[in-house]
Amino acid sequence: MLDVQPKLGARVRLLAAGDTNKNDPSDARPVAVAALRPAGCREVMPDDHAAVLKVWSKRHRDLGRTRTQVACRLHAVLCELVPGGVSKAIRAAQAGQLLQSITPPGAVEAARCELAAEFLGDLRRIDAQLRETRKKLNVTVRASGTTTTGLFGAGPFVAATVIGDVRDVSRFPGRDHFAACDGTAPIEVSSGRRKVCRLSRRGNRRVNHAIHMAAITQIHYRHSEGRAYYDKKLAEGKTPKEALRALKRRISDAIFARLQADARQTAARAKGPGGQQGNDSAASAAGSHPQAPALRPSHSRTCSHTTTPASTPPRQDPPLSPAAANPARRRAAGQGGAPGAKRGRTTLTGGERRPR
Repeated sequence: MLDVQPKLGARVRLLAAGDTNKNDPSDARPVAVAALRPAGCREVMPDDHAAVLKVWSKRHRDLGRTRTQVACRLHAVLCELVPGGVSKAIRAAQAGQLLQSITPPGAVEAARCELAAEFLGDLRRIDAQLRETRKKLNVTVRASGTTTTGLFGAGPFVAATVIGDVRDVSRFPGRDHFAACDGTAPIEVSSGRRKVCRLSRRGNRRVNHAIHMAAITQIHYRHSEGRAYYDKKLAEGKTPKEALRALKRRISDAIFARLQADARQTAARAKGPGGQQGNDSAASAAGSHPQAPALRPSHSRTCSHTTTPASTPPRQDPPLSPAAANPARRRAAGQGGAPGAKRGRTTLTGGERRPR
């Protein structure tokens, strides 16, 4: 089963009928035609841990937007209650102190104070939800075992956003394709000898926003490598925006390298030590344990043979013959076997046999 993107079906309808409009009866044929080219389609896979990261990153993003909206409304109401207004960077504790110090002189001011109190309650509730979501996000990112958080400026939210939207990094042939997907690859608009690159509005904007936050964090800290790279680009004559785009592309390449390393580590862990998936040390190809010897004691050349137990009777040699017991006769028997000597009578021991 293949996952056909909507834009692929739209291209087929545009080439066939000159229009991208669709309906249910005629939508199946363009999708089938687009699926004939498997290079542009990927197989449908069940949801894995990346889907969990995507859920909590989206929850964190939605709560952040809601908090910004509530904070702006609270700031607008407080500006109407406090002469001269209040600072833009407002917190829940600061807003609570301002409301306690205000004494409404009329019904209009009292209504505004009640509205500000409701906004303040919403702001505190959203802050509590954000804290709980961050805790769940941290636990989920640690459970994934990713090394993306080791990159300076890439926290759990950035890692969860990138992994949740990218999922399978093997679908990108290289870092250039990955940069084109996240929108950090610039678009060349050169004319003649003048070579200029402009900002790309394409790609996944969520991943691009996550990389942008990591780049801003690196620029903020002067001791980071990203700030050194940013200053280097400024010294080369680039504008601050162009230097920021170059830094974002550098961060995109670093994230791609870490995602590839995580994928290789996951594949090696799933493969197992025995060369087959799910094998352990007991079921490996060698079938031996590191602490056990490879050969049995009887097969080893360096091992010493064990002594015969006491219960086994000792081996008794056969008794010697008179000729063998007498040294003179042994010398005579030895001379009889010399070349040119006459063959005489041979005395046999108990363990020898007479030749026929």
